[in-house]
Amino acid sequence: MNRFNDLFDSYRLLLEELDRWFSGCVERYSDDIACCKGCSACCRGLFDISLLDAGLLQAGFMQLDPTLREQVLAKARRRVDELQAQWPEFQPPYILNRLPHEEWQKMPEDDPTPCPLLSAEGQCLVYAHRPMICRLHGLPNIDSSGESFADAFCSLNFTRRDPLRLRELRYPFRASFEREFTLLEQFAERVLGERSCAFDTFIPSALLIDFLDIGFS
Repeated sequence: MNRFNDLFDSYRLLLEELDRWFSGCVERYSDDIACCKGCSACCRGLFDISLLDAGLLQAGFMQLDPTLREQVLAKARRRVDELQAQWPEFQPPYILNRLPHEEWQKMPEDDPTPCPLLSAEGQCLVYAHRPMICRLHGLPNIDSSGESFADAFCSLNFTRRDPLRLRELRYPFRASFEREFTLLEQFAERVLGERSCAFDTFIPSALLIDFLDIGFS
C-alpha cells in the first residue's frame, strides 16, 4: 500500500480535524453526549464506506497480531458469504456501486451483527484507522451555513434537547467533504483507473479487497 501513502496521510489529516470537532462537541456538551472510545452501541449491522476508507482500514488491520487477524478475517468472510447469498453479483473487488440493483442502500437498521473488527470486550481493534462514518456517527452533520448533510443522531445522545438547534455543533462540513471527494477521486484513479468518488464497499468486504490486484471484469 506504499503507493497510496501520500493520499492516506492527507486523509488522516482530514479525519484528525473531524475528530477534533467531535471531541470539542463532547467537551462542550458532556452531559448530552454518550459517545466515547469503548462505546460500541452503533458498531452493528453494515455501513457502506469509501474505497479510501477501505484502504486505510486495511492499513490498520495489518498492524494486528497475525492470530487476531485470522480471527477477524474468518468473521469477515462469513459475513461476505451471507451477502453473496443475497447478492450473487457481490464479487471481488466488492464495489457496491457496480451492483445491478440498489437494495444495499436500504439495509435493515436493526441488524444486530457486530462489526468483525469489534473485540469481545466491545473495543474497536483499529480505532485509529476507523472509517469516517464511524467518527461522525452519533451527531448531526450540519454545515456552518446551516446546510444539513445528516440530520440523524444517536438516540443515546441529546435526550433532553434538540441538537439540530445548537449552532455550536455546526462545522464546515461542505469544505471537508469536498476535500474528501478530491482524495477519493485520486485514490480511485490510481487503483481502478477511474476518477470517481462513487466507489463504496462494506467494512467486512473491505478487509478482503486485494488492492494489489484490483479491477473490474
